[in-house]
Amino acid sequence: MSDKPSLPLKSAVKKMPFRGKSEKRFCLLLQKVSAHRCKSEIKKEIFMPIIQTKNLNYIYNKGTPSAKTALEDINISIEKGEFVGVIGHTGSGKSTFIQHLNGLLKPSSGKVLIDDIDIWENKKELKKLRLDVGLVFQYPEYQLFDETVYKDISFGPLNMGLSKNETDEAIKKAIEFAGIDENLLEKSPFELSGGQKRRVAIAGVLAMRPKVLVLDEPAAGLDPAGRKMILEQIKEYHQKQKNTVLLVSHSMEDIAKYATKVLVLNNGKKLMYDTVNNVFKQSEQLLRIGLSMPQITRVVHALIQKGYPIKPDVFTVNEAIKEILKLVLSDQ
Repeated sequence: MSDKPSLPLKSAVKKMPFRGKSEKRFCLLLQKVSAHRCKSEIKKEIFMPIIQTKNLNYIYNKGTPSAKTALEDINISIEKGEFVGVIGHTGSGKSTFIQHLNGLLKPSSGKVLIDDIDIWENKKELKKLRLDVGLVFQYPEYQLFDETVYKDISFGPLNMGLSKNETDEAIKKAIEFAGIDENLLEKSPFELSGGQKRRVAIAGVLAMRPKVLVLDEPAAGLDPAGRKMILEQIKEYHQKQKNTVLLVSHSMEDIAKYATKVLVLNNGKKLMYDTVNNVFKQSEQLLRIGLSMPQITRVVHALIQKGYPIKPDVFTVNEAIKEILKLVLSDQ
C-alpha cells in the first residue's frame, strides 16, 4: 500500500463530514503528521547506506583445483557522503572487493546493493547501476586512447546518452575538479606529463557524475608534488559534491589525512570498519597483519616513551603540530 495520499490535503479535508473549527483542527493535525513523516523520510534518505554488501563471497577459479577464496563473508554498510579508506596487505582482497561494487565481478554468493538495489537482481538495471559507481583503476592513464583530451573525457558521458551541451557542462566541472587547464582539451593525451594523464583519466570518470567514486591507488608512481595534488583534488571533490569516495591505498598517512572511515581487509575478510581514530588505535592488531601506522604516529609514540605528555591518538602532521605546540607553550 502506498504512503502517498490519493488526494491533496485540503481536498481530503473538504470531503470529511465536519466543518468549522473541527475542520481547522483536523487540518492542522494532518499537517503536523505530514511534516513529521517528511522529516522522517528526509532523515532516512540522508542516512541510508549507498553501498551494502551482504555475506559477500568470491572464489577465483571456482570448481577447479586452483580455486582460491578472495573474499569471505563480507558484510558492510557505507553511508552516503563517507570518505572511506580501504587498506590491507597485498592479496588481502582490496581490488577484488572494489570490482564488485560496480559489477565488474559477480559474487560467488551474497549480495551487493547500491542505493538499496541488488545490482545482480535485474541485469537490465546493471548498466545504469554501474554508472552510479565510478571506478578509477591503478595507473588509469594506460586506458587513455582517443585523439584529444576532450574526446577521451567525453567518451563516457556521450555513451551514457548525454547531449553535446550536457557533455560539455559535465566536462567543464570534471576538469575543474581534476585540476586540468582548459587549454589542454584539444591536445593529445599522449603529449601530457604522467600527472596530467592521471588527472585526465580521473576526469573521464568524474564526467559521468557517479554517486560513488572508487579509486585504486590513484597517486601510485607519482612524485610527492603530483601525489599531493591528486589527493587534494579528490578531497576537494568530496567536500564540494558530498559524494561517497572509496580510496584504496597502502599509505597510512594518506588514509589518516583524507578518510573519515577505514575498512581493513585481511586474507579476504573484513577485519575492521570504523572511524580513522578507532582503527588506528588498534596499532598492535594492524602491525600483526603486516600494516604500519602513520609515520607521524610512530614519532609521537617515541616522544611519549621519552616521557613527553602527548596524547597517543595522533595520526596526522597537523594534529602532531597542535600537540607539540601545546607542550612547548605549557613549558613557557
